[in-house]
Amino acid sequence: MCRWMAYSGSPIRADDLLFRPKHSIIDQSLHAELGAGVTTNGDGFGIGWYGEEAGSEPAVYKSTHPAWNDENLREIAPRISTPLLLAHVRASSGTPVQRSNCHPFRYGRWLWMHNGSLAGFAEVKHDLMMAVDPSLFPKLEGTTDTELLFFLALTYGLTDDPPTAVARAVGLAEQVGRRHQIEFPVHMTVATTDGESMWIFRYSSEKATSSLYYSTDVSQVRKLHPDVEALRELGPDTRFIVSEPIRELPGAWNEVPEGSWTQIRGADHESQPFQPAA
Repeated sequence: MCRWMAYSGSPIRADDLLFRPKHSIIDQSLHAELGAGVTTNGDGFGIGWYGEEAGSEPAVYKSTHPAWNDENLREIAPRISTPLLLAHVRASSGTPVQRSNCHPFRYGRWLWMHNGSLAGFAEVKHDLMMAVDPSLFPKLEGTTDTELLFFLALTYGLTDDPPTAVARAVGLAEQVGRRHQIEFPVHMTVATTDGESMWIFRYSSEKATSSLYYSTDVSQVRKLHPDVEALRELGPDTRFIVSEPIRELPGAWNEVPEGSWTQIRGADHESQPFQPAA
């Protein structure tokens, strides 16, 4: 399984998020701890971030290099200041290792990244691709189940109502998968954002989804990294969302409930059960 992290809050340098934490996303690319299976995520990585001006479109930097061995990332990270960042390290589940398959994926002001898989993707890919809105189809660049799920959500209205759009996309994926005799078609933790709000989803057909956590208490976050001066200036709306806690500290992390979605906007957050729509 891949690993990802997201940050929302006061503007902060990207290297303070990517490299300084004890169990940072870069460390997780080498030594993932939670969940079964792959512990090394070296099949590419990506970051997506928004500028400090309201309404700015996101930038992305993606590479097929392992995250721990990309000198360009170390070069640019100290020069990026951002109030919202997504970062992802990839373990390929059968699709090629190429830049267009690295997360996060971008469409207009929206970013999307995913940990998990659509089971039997080779069998269901054709049927799912035919459901993508024809006006969106030319924007598909890669060959991954993640990008296809993103474009299905866009087809079903992600930019207007993310929970409903993702529920419809997942509902279709389950319907098509079961038509192909796949018992558990969907496994996912997803983060998507328009630069102002962030929506996170944790769901799997087998009801045994990969781990996902978020922080809510900025005073506890500061204790995570007392050596990082930038964190002392963060406001009460700071939020981290992570596949794995970036450092152990009792009370700092809240597990996203199985089968749920959460919207985070500043200091406010709302959680609801997630149910695929037919």
